[in-house]
Amino acid sequence: MPEVATHRVCFTLRVKTDKLDDYRRRHREVWPEMQQALRETGWHNYSLFLRPDGLLIGYLETPDFEQALAGMAGKEVNARWQEWMREFFEDPGNRKADEQMTTIEEVFHLD
Repeated sequence: MPEVATHRVCFTLRVKTDKLDDYRRRHREVWPEMQQALRETGWHNYSLFLRPDGLLIGYLETPDFEQALAGMAGKEVNARWQEWMREFFEDPGNRKADEQMTTIEEVFHLD
C-alpha cells in the first residue's frame, strides 16, 4: 500500500481579548463527536496555541487541507460548533472561524 503524504499546516485566527478565558474553557471540553469528526476528516496531530493578545495559532497534519476543511464543512456537528464559537473571533465580515483561517507557509522542518 503506498504511503499517503502528510502535509503540515499552520494557520492563524484572532480571538477577542475579552473572551480569552471563555475560549480556553470551551476548549477544555471539546465535544467528543466534534473530536471524532475532526479525526474522520483528516485532522491529525491538531493543536491550538493562544497568545495573550488574542493571536490563535493552529497546527495540524493532514493528507489534504482543502479536503479536510471540506469534510468538516459537511458535518452537522461542525455547523453547531462553529455557531457556538462564532462570538469569540474578531472578524468584521462575521464569518465562521473555519472560513477565516490564514495559513502560514512552512519554510523549514527538522525531520
